[in-house]
Amino acid sequence: QVQLLESGGGLVQPGGSLRLSCAASGTIPGATVMGWFRQVPGKQRELVATVTSGGTTDYGDSVQGRFTITRNNYKNTVDLQMDSLRPEDTGVYYCKIQRRMTPAMAAWGQGIQVTVSS
Repeated sequence: QVQLLESGGGLVQPGGSLRLSCAASGTIPGATVMGWFRQVPGKQRELVATVTSGGTTDYGDSVQGRFTITRNNYKNTVDLQMDSLRPEDTGVYYCKIQRRMTPAMAAWGQGIQVTVSS
């Protein structure tokens, strides 16, 4: 069983930056994918950014070039640096960890609010 603790959300003006952090307790055996998804009003939950235990990253099209995800396997954490934020980035961000190719072995955080507004 894995539990995820999220932090770093809040309110920021357009063009500003935020840094989200996610810490995992417990372990999932084997290779894993860890990262962030978001729920934007009027849209289904979408990929923000993920990183595997091997260091391979994946970014959603809308955040490519603006967000950077990093993972520390020793600390069991993942960070998301969000720059050049836009109002469209507003939503609830969820941390997730999942064993590769095994959807049944996954855990989600409770979600953290990010609001981009002037």
